[in-house]
Amino acid sequence: MTAPAAGDERTTVAVGYDGSEAAQAAVRWAAEYAAAGGYRLRVVHAWIWPVFTKKLGPVKGVEGSGLRHAAEVVLAEGVELARTAAAAAPAVRARDTAAATAEPDSGVEGVMEAGLPAAVLRDAARDARLLVVSSRGLGGVLGHVAGSVCLDLAGSSPCPLMVIRRPRSPGQAAGPVVVGIDGTSRSSAALAAAARLAGMLGTNLQIVHIDQSGGAARERHGRHGPLHGQELLDHTVEEARNLAPELSVSGVLREGHAASKELLAAAGDAEVLVIGTHNREGGPGNTVTRVLNKARCNVLITR
Repeated sequence: MTAPAAGDERTTVAVGYDGSEAAQAAVRWAAEYAAAGGYRLRVVHAWIWPVFTKKLGPVKGVEGSGLRHAAEVVLAEGVELARTAAAAAPAVRARDTAAATAEPDSGVEGVMEAGLPAAVLRDAARDARLLVVSSRGLGGVLGHVAGSVCLDLAGSSPCPLMVIRRPRSPGQAAGPVVVGIDGTSRSSAALAAAARLAGMLGTNLQIVHIDQSGGAARERHGRHGPLHGQELLDHTVEEARNLAPELSVSGVLREGHAASKELLAAAGDAEVLVIGTHNREGGPGNTVTRVLNKARCNVLITR
């Protein structure tokens, strides 16, 4: 992806890891992303046992036992996985070298904090440019609440959130990056993030606008009102082409009252679906919630 914008000091990517297969996929994705952008990688393990018990030390006479030791082993495994994935990542593109580190694995750190997953990950991502999680896992013995953890972070993460649902197989070409726009201020952030991601993945950018007005909005607002429908889509496609001239950009106009349904249909073969939230304090919103519950691709939630 492109180097950070001037003044953007967030150079760390945080990723949650609990030892599950889903979390392994998230770490691999985060490591490749960090290597491509020249960012530091922070592998975060939420150590939940102190919430429930004070008996964390080793069992007397049993070497390598104890809940603390088990958590440390999980974290070490995640860090090693990240370093291996970063070392195996494709070479950073020539236009991205301004932010590249000298060694792919030199910027990997591990963090283990006591607490429930959402709170620990939120705290660990305070200074991050991106938080990466799997859509499942996120808490070992609390696996059955993983969905709620993901939704919690979708509404409260201090930075953009990447939810890994469908990892790409080695050598498999990336599908398009699809971004939903609606003409509001959050669309600009989503569009910029989608363009950067498409550039990093070397794939196409597809812009989707859901016209829920049935064409009536232009008549209500007059010729000089806000853009809607095809006009809004055409304007955004042009904006994306100016933002990232090297990308192949296309636009799709869909009509329907259920934005989540239309976005999911448009992103059927996507690598990543990019959407924005209304605000980080009021929860993820109905559209984000439905997309996270039903998407077949990875989902990036911008701020």
